[in-house]
Amino acid sequence: MTDELMTIRQMCEAFGVTPRTLRFYESKELLSPIREGQKRLFTRHDRGRLKLILRGKRFGFSLEEIRELLGLYELGDQQETQFRETFALAQKHLPKWKASATN
Repeated sequence: MTDELMTIRQMCEAFGVTPRTLRFYESKELLSPIREGQKRLFTRHDRGRLKLILRGKRFGFSLEEIRELLGLYELGDQQETQFRETFALAQKHLPKWKASATN
């Protein structure tokens, strides 16, 4: 993906999600696209966040857990805290994830 802005349609095609999903994540303040009237334009930052949201959901993280982890990005410690907290949370979710993967 490039540095250019993407429309909601382009985001849906690129990530296999629905417009409703993107609007929901926006309403939960997980994504913050640029608004031009009714038009939403997603930046590279939004694309990165969506990738992390989708991975977190696949692994079993709640949206609140994902929000907290994404918030750690801004600490300015080169994501050390974010990585450490994500790893700890993943360790908690791993048994559930393994059980669901074998069913």
